[in-house]
This record gives sequence, C-alpha cells and structure tokens, in this order.
Amino acid sequence: MSDVRLFAVEGIPRVEPGSDLAALLLDALRAQGESLVDGDIVVICQKVVSKSEGRTVRYGDIRPSPLAVTIAAEGGDKDARIVEVVLRQTKRIVKMDRGHLIVETGPGWVCANAGVDESNGLSPDSVILLPEDPDASARLLRDRLRESSGAVVAVVITDTFGRAWREGLLDIALGAAGIEPLLDLRGQQDLNGRDLHHTVIAQADALAATAGLLMRKGDGLPVVIVRGHRFAPSDAGGVALVRAKENDLFR
Repeated sequence: MSDVRLFAVEGIPRVEPGSDLAALLLDALRAQGESLVDGDIVVICQKVVSKSEGRTVRYGDIRPSPLAVTIAAEGGDKDARIVEVVLRQTKRIVKMDRGHLIVETGPGWVCANAGVDESNGLSPDSVILLPEDPDASARLLRDRLRESSGAVVAVVITDTFGRAWREGLLDIALGAAGIEPLLDLRGQQDLNGRDLHHTVIAQADALAATAGLLMRKGDGLPVVIVRGHRFAPSDAGGVALVRAKENDLFR
C-alpha cells in the first residue's frame, strides 16, 4: 500500500428524515464525475445518518427534571431542556462537573453530552441524537450502495469526540460495516525481528480521523471516499472498538 486517495463528495443536499442516503450519495458522485469502485471506504458523518433516521428532538416542549435544572444552573448558560435530552440518552454518568457531562451511552461510548448535537439541526429548537444502532445503520447503507452501484464497499460512520488527556476534538468511528475495525498486528515482527505482543491499531478510528480533515462542519461535506486502503472485510462493527469493562482501568 503506497498510495491512498481521499476525496469529499460535493453537492449532497440537505438531509431530512426519510432521505435515501445511498441515492443522494450516488447522485452527488455522478455529478462530480465519480463512481464507487470495489474496495472503496465510504466515511460518512453521524449527523446526516441520524437526520435520515429521524433521530432528532425538538426540545421546546420538554419539561426538564430537577437534576437537569441543577446541571444547567451549574453550567451557567446551559438550557435545562437540552440537558434533559442528554440525560434521557444516558446509560451512566461518568463525570459531572461545572455543568459538563461525560456519560456512557449506546453500546458503551463514553462522550460529552451523550453525543447530543445542537449544530446544523433541522430547526433552531432541535437537537440531533446519535443513531440508535450505528453498526446497523452502516450495514444498511453498505447494502443499499452495493444494490444500487454494484460496488463492494465498506462504510464507516463517524462522530467528533473529545479525548482524555489531549486537547482538541477528533473524528472517531461510531459504526462500521464491511471492514475490520481493529488491525491486529500481534504475532508480526518489527524491523528488528522482535515479535509484537500488544499492537492493535484502531483502523476505523484512523480512517475517521483522516477523513475528518475534509469534513469541516461549515463546509457541507458529510461524506468522504477513501480509495486504495487495503483492509480485511468484517462486520465486527464499531462496537468492537469499545473497551471491555474488565480491561478498562478507568471505569
């Protein structure tokens, strides 16, 4: 593998609940003079997947709980109704301080505000939730793209997460289909002939982060095609990237 190409898919229209993402993507590719080929990796941001699946909430009529009111007050300018939406998506509060909420949600993702996103919503009083099952969403899109284009591709659904001990946000893989999310190098040798014992690369996260360089929030580019990266097919999904409780030293 000496050359990998990435390009953003331009011209994808505003996604609404019920939108056919596969059709929108393929139409935009054709208009760009491109098409999918076998081995392509379709990296797509969570926000458009969630919108197409109707995973949005209008918070205008939500009555916040006393806990949501307290957290919002500690955060200064937080809206208690949005905090309530976050709490309803939360499985476990990992850390709560000065109005900040780090929680566990979905298949075990630990993130700020349960992934609830206020930016680029369907209306000024709506927020976007994470997909109910990002891996199922990735498999569905992968299958639809193959049916419509004939190309055997992989799909990675991304979201922007903060990182412990590191400043700055990074795109990671929430869901995946058709690609092994972890690249296990254990048993191979380094340049000095020493056996590798612990090296397992978060391949899907690396692809998400790289594609994220082309998917800036204000540019309206929610899909990036990665071409030329060799990978093993798998439906282990993004859930394979969640560290098991027994191996988590910080839980």
